[in-house]
Amino acid sequence: MSHDNFASSFQQINLDRRCLEKCPQLGIMDELQLLNLQQNLITRIHHLSHLRQLVVLNLYDNHISDMTGIEALSSLRVLILGKNRIRKISCLDRLSRLNLLDLHLNQICRIENISHLRELQVLKLAGNNISRVENLQGLDCLTELNLQHNCISFVTEVDRLPCLQRLFLSCNNITSFDQLAYFGDCRSLSELTLDGNPVALETWYKQAVLRCVLHLRQLDMKRITDEDRRMAGVQARKEEEKKRESHKQSIHKEKRRLAIRNAAQQWEGVRACLELPPTNCSKEEVSPENSPAHSPAQTNGLTQEPSPDEPRRVSPGSGHERPLGGTETRLRTNSRPNSPRDPKLVDTGSGSVQSLSLSDSHLAELDGDTLRLFGLGALEALERGWGAQTAGAVTVITFRYINFDAIVPTLPRIRVKFPNLSHLIFLETNISRLPQLAALAQVRRLDQLTIHPEGNPVVSLSLWRSFVIYRLHHFNLQRINSQEVTMNDVIAAERVFGTLGHIAATETPRCRLLLLLEESRKRQLQFLLEGRGRRAGQSPEELRDNGKLLGEGLSRALFNYPSRDCSVESPEEGTVESTERAAMIEQYLQELVQRASDTNLKGEALHKLWPSMFAEMVRDCVLEMRDRAAFRQASLAKLSETK
Repeated sequence: MSHDNFASSFQQINLDRRCLEKCPQLGIMDELQLLNLQQNLITRIHHLSHLRQLVVLNLYDNHISDMTGIEALSSLRVLILGKNRIRKISCLDRLSRLNLLDLHLNQICRIENISHLRELQVLKLAGNNISRVENLQGLDCLTELNLQHNCISFVTEVDRLPCLQRLFLSCNNITSFDQLAYFGDCRSLSELTLDGNPVALETWYKQAVLRCVLHLRQLDMKRITDEDRRMAGVQARKEEEKKRESHKQSIHKEKRRLAIRNAAQQWEGVRACLELPPTNCSKEEVSPENSPAHSPAQTNGLTQEPSPDEPRRVSPGSGHERPLGGTETRLRTNSRPNSPRDPKLVDTGSGSVQSLSLSDSHLAELDGDTLRLFGLGALEALERGWGAQTAGAVTVITFRYINFDAIVPTLPRIRVKFPNLSHLIFLETNISRLPQLAALAQVRRLDQLTIHPEGNPVVSLSLWRSFVIYRLHHFNLQRINSQEVTMNDVIAAERVFGTLGHIAATETPRCRLLLLLEESRKRQLQFLLEGRGRRAGQSPEELRDNGKLLGEGLSRALFNYPSRDCSVESPEEGTVESTERAAMIEQYLQELVQRASDTNLKGEALHKLWPSMFAEMVRDCVLEMRDRAAFRQASLAKLSETK
């Protein structure tokens, strides 16, 4: 063998597949540049520290568990330790000239101790247990990073690799498109693989990646086409529009929350002036699904007595028992609509909600077939121009933080604008008296009525439900506060209010009836009283039936909503007149009740005495007619006297 051939043979040594259990002792070989010991049984790196000129070290597929033993190989440029049992990256402090580091198929859990490898170009860590891409700062020359088949779910610091061209992340656990944002600043990145990750199963996966990495040439080993880039651009525009719409909705939700909160605060002030009883329960949005009937404080339309542990409600007339600073106290203690405990007022719950009127203190919104009105100013939405199709779709109207007396003038307009309205919901509207409920007779139809106990003292009255059933009998109500109206309820309401209404309709003077009834009822009553209601061909029985039906209508119509007298010049005069009117009404009602009671007692007495009275009358007639001749003469004499 010549001297040159002998020298070249010591520049590289191949000892692969020799079943070596230890690194061989090679002696002094100053010229050795490549040492191949792959696919052996080596468990520890040693006997190599004197190989100062070694450039390539291949220990692939051995049983090495520790990188100790390579610290002195400062000339090393290629280090291959793949398919071993290494658990930690270490001992690379003096290997600053390393260009390729292959540690794939090991048991490494963390990327570390490589930031000083300024000349490293290829890093292979596939098939390990790495969960985060981190500690990559300082690898300014890195062009290829292979992290396939790991457990990576977080990708960071990739944007700190200025020369990175190829990044392989296949078969990991990347689930969110947010992780792709780190790739956007990698200007040199041209090849990327993400197949085998959950994020790759998304519908717009490719478009999302191209939106983040505009200069990408290959994705998952497939070339990027112009059509792919066009679709990515379209998707990017859609996402931008979606973000703008989401931002707009967020702003609207905040405005909505503030409007409802301010309407609630204004209502607190109004309630303090009206001396309404303070409320203790939180204010939550009540919908047909979350109706007062589901409240444990109410059963069968009647309010149950509170338990001793519950705070006692103060009646409207017991103002001296109210705490000082009532308004401020309630504003501090009551649950506000923007409270975390009130999510239904924060979120509209549907993407189809349309705001009709929105200001700092009121809100009107249309959600499908439901029109919600918050605050007094929201009533102006009823004045807007409504399309026939939109108005016809409204079947539910909810009022909140609006005084009921302000709602009443709008009922005729509601009757005209919303022909299919079937359900009214009142929350905190100050319905405190039974006659106020009579105003609901002005709407076109009504199948359901919900009056929440919150802010409506009338619900605490035991007969309020019976009054509604009796007064709104022509609507044939199906449910009140989500409780079904049965025939027994109708009969019970008729027993309570029917007699009183009949006496009021039959005993009230004609002039008084005309004052009490509304215009349509006035014309009907005048028409019948003047006799123009008699139609040719009607029998006396039919006339009696018509009169009976009219009487039933009149008896209910007399329980009407008290109209406001606007001619009073000062509040003091109005208070005095209201007091006098209340006293007169109380006296009049007491007289009606007494007369109704007397009439009922007389009827019961007559019912008991009638059999004996009838027998006496028959007996007297038989005795008088026993002598026919005398009876005829006596009858003729009576007739002569009457002439």
